[in-house]
Amino acid sequence: MPQKPAGTLYRGKVGMWSWVLHRITGVAIFFFLLVHVLDTALVRLDAAAYNGVIGTYKTTIIGLGELGLVAAILFHALNGVRIILIDFWRKGAKLQNVMFWIVVAIAAILFAGFAPVHLMHVFSEK
Repeated sequence: MPQKPAGTLYRGKVGMWSWVLHRITGVAIFFFLLVHVLDTALVRLDAAAYNGVIGTYKTTIIGLGELGLVAAILFHALNGVRIILIDFWRKGAKLQNVMFWIVVAIAAILFAGFAPVHLMHVFSEK
């Protein structure tokens, strides 16, 4: 019978997945912000290039990508509040699993309110 690897506390549990998702969403948001700063800087360098880049952002693929960006921001922000509560609230560590699912539920509710309106704009006649 194979043994479980030693040395890991959170292997496959909520704490590990929360940690992984927080890092993934943080990196994704960082790269979005990097691209956003660079494309905005084009205004001062070449207005035509800036207009070309902005034109590519009006595609359906980018509109769907924006859904992913909003989902990442919602989870990352709410999970950041959860991490603060774990660090500074006496009961935080004990309730961290429950708080994770609360974060997921709140993020899903907020996303469900945003997604239909955004998709109407993405798929509307231009």
